[in-house]
Amino acid sequence: MALQLQQAELQALGLYLVLLGLALVLLVGAWVWRPSWRWGVAVGLLAGVLAGFGITGARAAHFAADALDPDLQGQDIELVGRIASLPQRSAQGERFEFVVDSARRHGEPVHLPSRLQLSWYGGLGTAGEGSWSLAAGSPGLRAGERWRFTVRLRSPHGNANPHGFDRELWLWERGIQATGYVRSGPRDTAPQRLASSPWHSLDAARQVVSERIDARLAHDQRSAGVIAALVVGEQSAIERADWDLFRTTGVAHLMSISGLHVTMFAWLATVLVAGAWRRLAKVWPQVLHAVPTPLAAGVGGVTMAAAYALFSGWGVPSQRTLIMLAVVVALRLQVRRWPWPLVWLMAMVAVLALDPWALLQPGFWLSFVAVGILFATDPGGRWRDQLPSSGASRAVRALVALLREQGIVTVALAPLTLLLFGQFSLVGLLANLVAIPLVTLWITPLAMLGVLLPPLWDAAAWAVQAMTPVLAWLAQWPWAAIFRPVAPWPLALAAVAGGVLLVLRLPWVVRLAGLMLVWPALLYVPPRPAPGEFELMALDVGQGSAVLLRTAGHSLLYDTGPRYGPQADAADAGDRVVLPLLRALGETLDAVVVSHRDSDHAGGAASVQAAHPAARWLSSFDAEPAHRCVAGQRWHWDGLDFEMLHPQPAHYSEDGAPRLSSNAMSCVLRVSNGRQSAWLGGDIDAAQEVRLALARPELRATVMLAPHHGSQTSSSPVLLNTLMPRWVIVQSGYRNRFGHPAPAVLERYRQRGIEWVNSPDCGAAVWRSEDPGAMTCQREVAQRYWKK
Repeated sequence: MALQLQQAELQALGLYLVLLGLALVLLVGAWVWRPSWRWGVAVGLLAGVLAGFGITGARAAHFAADALDPDLQGQDIELVGRIASLPQRSAQGERFEFVVDSARRHGEPVHLPSRLQLSWYGGLGTAGEGSWSLAAGSPGLRAGERWRFTVRLRSPHGNANPHGFDRELWLWERGIQATGYVRSGPRDTAPQRLASSPWHSLDAARQVVSERIDARLAHDQRSAGVIAALVVGEQSAIERADWDLFRTTGVAHLMSISGLHVTMFAWLATVLVAGAWRRLAKVWPQVLHAVPTPLAAGVGGVTMAAAYALFSGWGVPSQRTLIMLAVVVALRLQVRRWPWPLVWLMAMVAVLALDPWALLQPGFWLSFVAVGILFATDPGGRWRDQLPSSGASRAVRALVALLREQGIVTVALAPLTLLLFGQFSLVGLLANLVAIPLVTLWITPLAMLGVLLPPLWDAAAWAVQAMTPVLAWLAQWPWAAIFRPVAPWPLALAAVAGGVLLVLRLPWVVRLAGLMLVWPALLYVPPRPAPGEFELMALDVGQGSAVLLRTAGHSLLYDTGPRYGPQADAADAGDRVVLPLLRALGETLDAVVVSHRDSDHAGGAASVQAAHPAARWLSSFDAEPAHRCVAGQRWHWDGLDFEMLHPQPAHYSEDGAPRLSSNAMSCVLRVSNGRQSAWLGGDIDAAQEVRLALARPELRATVMLAPHHGSQTSSSPVLLNTLMPRWVIVQSGYRNRFGHPAPAVLERYRQRGIEWVNSPDCGAAVWRSEDPGAMTCQREVAQRYWKK
């Protein structure tokens, strides 16, 4: 399965079916002819490889065959279908999954993928016919309802950056093959609610519970978000600042439905079912002959855990845990005691048979490595047998067990957590010792019982209010969390093995050898350009701009990416794209240049400034004269010359207000090592381009950031003829509404023999001065068949 997931392109469905057929032939042949054990192992391994590759490829090819027709992208299409998920509130409106019953374009039926992700954007003003205002709170969508919408769709697409989130894989794994938005403007046909539907009744019930939680805890949005996440799996209800707190303290896994919650629920359900079954046997003894108590408790516990997992959203972590529990219970009910590695591997195979793409999810590895570690380090109860059996001793045993297991898991998973996230919480052990009992034994049970008795949600909220200040206090500790660059795979795998070795029941001399395996990954520093050279990385941030410049000992960020919404507290590229990349590379910014105040360039400034307060900041809109970019500013780093070319001092009034438009005030930065140079111009317009070119006709540029995202009002012939760039990087959004880059601008590039790349097709683009003829595209480096 893992091998198939490395394919850049899918093969024909028939080829994967042939591989499956060969696997079946090998297995049948081995069963009939009964080869020796050596040949049997070889045949079994070969059959497993063919079956895993074949079944994963066949499922992928079948799913890909239902992709959105490219000709339908951006077209008005009338849909009739059902809302198939809880509508989730975003900064701009509501987002939901939609199951298509029928689709028409210009009155003619068209074929669409069966499942879509749609957004219905709200307006900032008064709602009109077919539209809704953000102030109103919701357009009134209900899970399970049938609606008629006019929509515009596009194929799944996400930003492609090193160490970044793979949104296309996320959509693929959820069966979504197109995204789009509802057309609800004054000239569009108004969306129409057709009827309620019995389909998706579980999602409808979850939505009702979520709304009841919001209404009950309207005065405490933080607690309401946590409780909604634990009851119905609505993780979007937790604010971004709270997620940052939970990640810093290492308790984020407790704030969403995870394997721990499902396991605890299954254990409680098993105890309750067993007790109820024994009571029933006193009244009806024959029931024990028909269904023994272990069978009733095991099946009942797994069944109730499945109900909880379904009600909480049927997330991938819940699926993994439920399958593992079912495998373990099935083996125990058959009175089989397999060695733990076989139980562990059997559960892994069962999970991957349901979802092969889980192999690429961090949660899969964290879950299974944690369970495997607890299996491998279980002392078998010998130390517990030495304690008396009084009530106090049972409490001591429970506390000691919690300390032991949390310590083992914390140490063992530390290298894996650093590998997957580049972050590890040093206060996580203390935070989890407080949070695990509180969340699993108090908050979660009360939150679930609150569905029947809503006042219990108040008690759960009090516990959240008591826990949060403790976590906030721990998060303020120096070195509460450490960030390390993401190490190469050989060093990372060695570190994971070292973490496991540290906690195994082996002699301490052997266990301490694990430090030798962990240490190289902790000390790893990513390679930097040589002195006198520099690297330019144009990040893929959508319709916006963010460029990272790295030298031998310094780094500079030019623009901070867009803000993804009109509200001041909306998510931004600084937090979602720029900062994760800087952490993965181990970068500390020395300077930040924000070309101008437009939100597609300055939207992430607040997030970046909060994380890098010591960096020097320059912009064209700062009230402080020392923080303004002005032509003539110059500095030298590691054999490189940094020069500001625009705006001129005269372009600022006496009080610092700009005298030109925001775009025309863009800071223009040139970086050169005497042989190669880069030219970054923000959204500068053609008039300023011409003025700069005539004022400095001797300037050249090896690589140029396309001004104004390739707009027709920029990249003037005069500028191109002066700079004569070898490469142009266009930073623009996928199928953006502005039509960037403009065909006329691309034609100018072609006429002059200028090579160019566009971020929707290239992803993050990396250019290095020591190899000026090459441009590395992230989409080519990490090409996979689910990426468009």
